[in-house]
Amino acid sequence: MIFDKKGTTTIVSQENTALARFLQNLEKEYPKIANDNIILNLFSFGKLSSGDVLEFLELADTHRNANKSFVLVTEQVGYEDVPDSIIVVPTVQEAHDIIEMEEIERDLGI
Repeated sequence: MIFDKKGTTTIVSQENTALARFLQNLEKEYPKIANDNIILNLFSFGKLSSGDVLEFLELADTHRNANKSFVLVTEQVGYEDVPDSIIVVPTVQEAHDIIEMEEIERDLGI
């Protein structure tokens, strides 16, 4: 598992592992990054479905309930294919943009 922390945001990625193993590792390491905004870079996974992305829903809900951003990055699943409670974008830059917007909304109390 690879962690790339910049400011209050941590990008998490993983190479050469199955999605289920990635999720297990993430849940194990989550306490270390629980206070950061999180971007999960899923580009290393060859095939993803909306069902695969939904595996992250519980963790995403927990993180968002703590007033932190949780964004998944993949081009294989569109935002229209998953519930509104999980954010999926096609690029890391868009993930950063979403986090920036959410931080502004939190600062304004929206």
